[in-house]
Amino acid sequence: MSEKEEDDDEAWLQLRPVEPLPSQCCGSGCSPCVFDLYHRDLARWEAARASKDRSLLSGEEPQCYQTGLMSRYVESWRTGDTAFWRGPFGGFFYKPNQYGELLMLASGTGLAPMVPILQSITDNADDETFITLVGCFKTFEGIYLKTFLQEQARFWNVRTFFVLSQEKSLEQLPWSYRDKTHLGRLAQDLMKELVGSCRRKPFALVCGSAEFTKDMARCLLCAGLAKDSYFLF
Repeated sequence: MSEKEEDDDEAWLQLRPVEPLPSQCCGSGCSPCVFDLYHRDLARWEAARASKDRSLLSGEEPQCYQTGLMSRYVESWRTGDTAFWRGPFGGFFYKPNQYGELLMLASGTGLAPMVPILQSITDNADDETFITLVGCFKTFEGIYLKTFLQEQARFWNVRTFFVLSQEKSLEQLPWSYRDKTHLGRLAQDLMKELVGSCRRKPFALVCGSAEFTKDMARCLLCAGLAKDSYFLF
């Protein structure tokens, strides 16, 4: 093997997907599992290496919210651009046991500001706030932070639900998700059901697109919450 061929072979080996550790699988039947993704990427790498075409490694095109302010900004980037970040900011300040129950309504990346609030509650044994977190996503595969949310849902005061707009059947989901997942969109009837199931009078936190936030505010009012009983990020 020539020196150039050895260099090429080493370059391909550096691009080979890294097999996950057993500890990286949560064992709850996620579809796809981290190992499913690994074998998919490995097959893609093998095909790309055999044909010596690295463009095959890119696979799926990146998914962005076409109407999202952040997505449009990211898509405008070019090689060499520099981006500066601050936040996220929302002006919501939480104090332990401030509310009986927090109803968190998050769409896509709107999950981000919910995470530190949720974790601060479960990390504090003296905080007895109930939490009902509702994550709205297009597909099961698109749910962010599955393992983290499953871990949080093991706490006595935390419940998680998911609303998937583009899934066709609950039977296609892992069994552990079927009883806490709704298909379609988070509309007025489901909102009333969620608010009614809260164990204490809820205070709602809403984060998502401008359209989602507007719809959730309307649904919360229809479900009986006053304007001072929810916060829109």
